[in-house]
Amino acid sequence: MARRVVTGLNAAGKSCVVIDGEIPAVSEVGGVAWHTDSHPVDNSGSEDAAPAEFSFDLMHAGSTFMIHRYVPGQGEFWHATDTTDYIVMLEGEVTLLLEAGEVTLRKGDLCVDRGINHCWRNDSGADAVAAIIAIPARPIGKGRTV
Repeated sequence: MARRVVTGLNAAGKSCVVIDGEIPAVSEVGGVAWHTDSHPVDNSGSEDAAPAEFSFDLMHAGSTFMIHRYVPGQGEFWHATDTTDYIVMLEGEVTLLLEAGEVTLRKGDLCVDRGINHCWRNDSGADAVAAIIAIPARPIGKGRTV
């Protein structure tokens, strides 16, 4: 998993690092680095906002920042969420399957997934890793499975 550094304020009101360590794993394929429950976000406090387990319910308010590992040969899971997802490929490559085509994303590529029906497939033979920020959005159409 990846290192996570979270800033905040110390008891004297000075900027500091409040968390420095690995992102807590929520499954064998990823972890949630941070979650907020509303907009604007309340930046007070120094509690860890990473949930102990992943749930699509996390995507109904605020924002969710996660790391996901795409394992070669994993089963296809078609889904659509009511979110805008900002995806940054950190390692490897993965194919984004859409109802009308597909595109392969590689290390360094960015993707903005706007709540459409889609699926991910890893044909590369090696793990692929992405950083994903999900923000609730109004739905755009059919295909809601989540």
